[in-house]
Amino acid sequence: MAERPAYVVLGRGRWAKKMQPIIASEGRTVAAMEETRQRWSESGPSYVSRLAEAMNASRAQIAWLCVSPGPHVSLMAQAALEAGLHVIVEKPWYGSAIDTERLQSLARAKRRVLAMHFEYLVHREVEYWRNSFHPGAGLHFGGHFFLGRADHIGIPAIHNLGCHLMAIHEFAAPASEICDLRCAYERPGKRFVWLEREGEQIASIDLLKGSERIIQDFMKKVEAALDSATFPLDLNFALRVANQLSAYKSQSPV
Repeated sequence: MAERPAYVVLGRGRWAKKMQPIIASEGRTVAAMEETRQRWSESGPSYVSRLAEAMNASRAQIAWLCVSPGPHVSLMAQAALEAGLHVIVEKPWYGSAIDTERLQSLARAKRRVLAMHFEYLVHREVEYWRNSFHPGAGLHFGGHFFLGRADHIGIPAIHNLGCHLMAIHEFAAPASEICDLRCAYERPGKRFVWLEREGEQIASIDLLKGSERIIQDFMKKVEAALDSATFPLDLNFALRVANQLSAYKSQSPV
């Protein structure tokens, strides 16, 4: 896509308000769409139709869904695709396998990118891991993700923060065994992942370093994929991350 695409950000919370100036700072036009909740008397098809009409009116090419996870996200993604927009969805992904395939099929039919926003996967050192260690057989993977603030969106830390760690595992070393995965709110900030071989650490990444522009870099990767309408960090990838996280929780409750 030669011209810089325009964006529409759906949502009215803290993250939506954070994303708008970031997108605009990259020289992109960005519109805000805050009235995104389904009305109590509104059917699913009517809700999808209303959102699609509003997104069409925005004249955007990319919809960024900056809303908390839930069933409404699938309907919002459907509306954006039906309106002919590419879509970026915020993590974590709570959609079912059936929902995931339905939306990916719609994206393929419309030749539109449907991306899950795992921004740490464009971190330079995470990409180095993928090139150097993938698939990671014989290795052990660990990660800690702690936030200094309280939970303000009602999502357990293992879902909200742990999905970042599991995404790195799935992206860079999916065959490695997870040895330690810890996530928490209201703890001194830490975002750290490592790989071990035979009990010795062979690589580590402090995700608090080198992450200053990962959102902008993620934007560029999505935009570079628009013409081909294929993007590896899609809902299928997000579903694998969610399934791996559920499997880990069932074996090692956190």
